[in-house]
Amino acid sequence: MLLNDKFAVLASSERRQLLHALKEDSAPDTATVSPRAVATNGGDREQATALHHVHLPRLEDHGLITWDRKTDTVTKGPQFDEIGPLLTDLTEKYGTQSISEPPD
Repeated sequence: MLLNDKFAVLASSERRQLLHALKEDSAPDTATVSPRAVATNGGDREQATALHHVHLPRLEDHGLITWDRKTDTVTKGPQFDEIGPLLTDLTEKYGTQSISEPPD
């Protein structure tokens, strides 16, 4: 994955939150999260729609996640480890907040 693609994927706080949740799961090989619980701000309909039609497909297209639409669960994809170091660096510096938000 090219560096520009990594930055494009991580440009969205929803995608960063979802990837971070997968990264932090205690079972690294079988980490599973419910995307709606992680990235929809408590069930926000607009965010849920964007998650379903934009964010999850984009992460899946890059091989970063595997999305089971039947169970609405996400697991790490075959390319997940490619984004890990950059995600870790960004999370350590800025947390999982939006980049437009000032750090505490």
